[in-house]
Amino acid sequence: MTETRENWSARSGFIIAAIGSAVGLGNIWRFPYVAYENGGGAFLIPYLIAIFAAGLPLLFLDYAVGHKFRKAPPMAYKKLMNAESLGWWQVMVTLVIGIYYASVLSWAGSYMFYSFGQQWGTDTQGFFFNTYLQNGEGLTLGFVPVLFFGLVVVWAAVMLILYGGVRRGVELANKIFMPLLVILFTILVIQAVRLPGAVDGLNAFFTPNWEAMANYKVWLAAFGHIFFSLSVGFGIMLTYASYLKRKTNLTGSGIVVALANSSFEILAGIGVFAALGFMAFSSGAKVEDVVSGGIGLAFIAFPKIISSLGAGGDLFGFLFFGSLTVAGITSMVSILQVPIAAFQDKLGWSKNKSVTIIAGGSAVISTLMFSTHSAITFVDIIDYFANNIGIVGGGLLSIILLSWFRRPLMKQLEGHVNEFASVKLGASWNFMLTVITPLSLLLALGLTLKSIMAEGYGGYAASTLWMVGGGVMAFFILGAILFSLIKDRHS
Repeated sequence: MTETRENWSARSGFIIAAIGSAVGLGNIWRFPYVAYENGGGAFLIPYLIAIFAAGLPLLFLDYAVGHKFRKAPPMAYKKLMNAESLGWWQVMVTLVIGIYYASVLSWAGSYMFYSFGQQWGTDTQGFFFNTYLQNGEGLTLGFVPVLFFGLVVVWAAVMLILYGGVRRGVELANKIFMPLLVILFTILVIQAVRLPGAVDGLNAFFTPNWEAMANYKVWLAAFGHIFFSLSVGFGIMLTYASYLKRKTNLTGSGIVVALANSSFEILAGIGVFAALGFMAFSSGAKVEDVVSGGIGLAFIAFPKIISSLGAGGDLFGFLFFGSLTVAGITSMVSILQVPIAAFQDKLGWSKNKSVTIIAGGSAVISTLMFSTHSAITFVDIIDYFANNIGIVGGGLLSIILLSWFRRPLMKQLEGHVNEFASVKLGASWNFMLTVITPLSLLLALGLTLKSIMAEGYGGYAASTLWMVGGGVMAFFILGAILFSLIKDRHS
């Protein structure tokens, strides 16, 4: 006997949970770096265009499918167009992302406490790679206790929230954590813009490099970032929408989520680049010389900034890494809710059984893989394949199947959304999903595959790259096929 499907307490609960999913680790350390690398202020123009040309159209599509069929991706796509395996592909992507996301989240949580007394010393890079991660060459699977205990704490916290269910767990956690995140990060930004040299950092962030806009890679970066940032195309927003009550204004909700997400990213850019401006000022270097990407920006550059602040840096560091941790928890909960809901739909499992098996199993795999000397190698390669092939491929396939081959279904979904919408979907939505979004994704996927084949990735040995990345791809494909072959046991 299956449980009655849960609901959000109100549309506001859904909106804050959707914002919690969209606002994650990537907003704070990925967006500022991607923006700077792709022309600074000039990047913001393709970025804003990408929101309206691709992000919102696909967000509305995810909402429409989830809300109409009230299921997670596999059963929703099966009901819509008999494409259950497409839904399972998206579920496999979220499982993989959840497994490595916990690792980065545990690093952020650990660094909250390393901030007190600035325990990383003067060599922040050496501390991160050698002392904390104890990084080894190639694939080295020796045990690192400090990483193990961090992962145990993260998984315990996330599973506790998931056991609470949609309303008492996910929604309640977001209502607590999202205001806390806004408060923490606002204090951080205010502190950052008051630092000497902050203006130089802000100029680097906002000053347009118009020549960069002629480079197609800038546009691809903008479109690619929007998909990852808004949590569209891999089942999260579809699953969240399935818990909404029937009479819901889907487009109004989507616009609020997209604007909140982008506003936070701009705020993050201001905070991060003001701090980098201070770092450049302190060292007598240019801003571009102190910028490093992704993980490096958070765990190498920021500890240097914190140390430059003297004793006052302890609180600054706690706020920054506390923000990363809080943002990460809400996103990780949303990621895991997709496979949990999918197995509830497919096999008729209770919520607690689904959480125990799916989140518990993920926790075991995550803890075994990412408490080793190869933790950062696993994170880097899996993140690249999951995001650039897994998410893009799944989103692209869902759009093409619908907008190119099942056009009457597009009209059905449009009508469903428009029934209670404040902003009606119409010809522009159809045009974006038929032409702009699929072509931009197709180009991004093609260039990614070409780059991997020709140059590899990250300087890793081909054997390491294909063992880890190839294993991830095999997991997506086999999972999509095998789970769609299992007989449904839901009522």
